[in-house]
Amino acid sequence: MAQRKGILGAGSMLVDHVQRITHWPEQGWLAEITHSEKCSGGAALNVLFTLARMQVNVPLAGVGMVGEDNDGDYIVQLLDDHQIDRRFVQRTCSVTTAMTQVMTTPDGQRTFFHARGANAQLDLLHFADVATTHRIFHLGYLLLLDSLDQPDDEYATRSARLLAQMQQRGYLTSLDLVSRAGEYRPLVVPALRWLDYLVINELEAQALTGITLRSEQGLSAPEAFAQAAAWLIAQGVRQRVVIHAPEGAWGQEGTEEGIWQPAWCLTPEEIVGSVGAGDAFCAGVLYASHENWTMIDTLKLAHTCACFNLHAANALDGTRPLAEMQRWMDQAICVSRDAEAGRITSAEKT
Repeated sequence: MAQRKGILGAGSMLVDHVQRITHWPEQGWLAEITHSEKCSGGAALNVLFTLARMQVNVPLAGVGMVGEDNDGDYIVQLLDDHQIDRRFVQRTCSVTTAMTQVMTTPDGQRTFFHARGANAQLDLLHFADVATTHRIFHLGYLLLLDSLDQPDDEYATRSARLLAQMQQRGYLTSLDLVSRAGEYRPLVVPALRWLDYLVINELEAQALTGITLRSEQGLSAPEAFAQAAAWLIAQGVRQRVVIHAPEGAWGQEGTEEGIWQPAWCLTPEEIVGSVGAGDAFCAGVLYASHENWTMIDTLKLAHTCACFNLHAANALDGTRPLAEMQRWMDQAICVSRDAEAGRITSAEKT
């Protein structure tokens, strides 16, 4: 068999309708929309399009469901424009393409109103013929894929069964969640033993592990992140666990000693929006892992991808070619060093 190369992104495919608003209104009151635009969204598309725009020169493909509607046409055209293999992106007449209305305030904070649409129908049957030579299979967002979140007698959830099948077909598997309130460990923990990579934020890790990573007093010390990562690895994640926050990220590789990498500093004027910042971070982790980069270099690239994402209101337009981002990364100032100088950092704005 040929050497595996490339990344296969599966799961949420949707259109983000991004609205910049003057302020977040109290219930029953009005806020003005100052700018509107649409962009692709969802874990699969955000990761794939970020990698395509980075010009990383690895094969990219998608697996998902979209409707036979204008938003579905828009997604298919974008996949073609970015030269991403879409043979496993199926279309349906029974439901519309998933979409999210994203309300972005002047400080970059965003609030999401989501319609699951065709993503809710994506199920095991749609992966039956997926047997490509890509190296990494990335699935997201768990908790928004209704059919795959259903129980399974043998694997506990259908998503866990899918990830097990993908490992058995030779893929390195990766998973991303959506930040959601409530108790969702029964839907996520069964999948962990079938993962090679897990990239989640501090709130998701806190909900899964029960270890406090952020409170009213702020972000917990890196030691707490180390405990959370160790718990996740103990559940079965085989290679890398990365837990990211606006202030920095913890990376853990198996039983090796983990590392904390502070985020890069941005001025408030540089931050336009944060839609898809977590997916951009994840794209950096996946590419670096695909290329066998060290953990420290992986975290630095992931932070850089997230920083460039903040330069645009949507999930994609801030992304630049990898070479350009690496040049910027070489001179970037991390949050911990810049905080000592009294400057405002991106962590205080996102």
